[in-house]
Amino acid sequence: MPRIQILPLPEGASDERPPFALVIDQADETILQSLAYGIAYDSDSGGRPLRDALKDELGARGILCFTETIEIPANDVTAYATPTAIVHVEGDTTGLAERVEETLTKIIARTRQEQEGHK
Repeated sequence: MPRIQILPLPEGASDERPPFALVIDQADETILQSLAYGIAYDSDSGGRPLRDALKDELGARGILCFTETIEIPANDVTAYATPTAIVHVEGDTTGLAERVEETLTKIIARTRQEQEGHK
């Protein structure tokens, strides 16, 4: 299944909104052929290349299409999903919510004390 990503581009002095390129990766041959040779028809301009019609409609500076997977560093959000505490539960789950709350309260209190000690 193809993915669609946004590649931010450097802004120019006359840009009203941030420029970007549309990146489609994991595309199959049908998508590649459609973007390369497809024609879009509208009442104003008749037929024109599909890629140009998409660029104009979306406001993109360009469309890049690949069969491979392309990772764009600006779209990587894994650094923001780092867990700060891990709770491991074993055995009887009776009173689990209370035990988890107690454990997390202790961890938070200990972390606050450590942060106060470093100031």
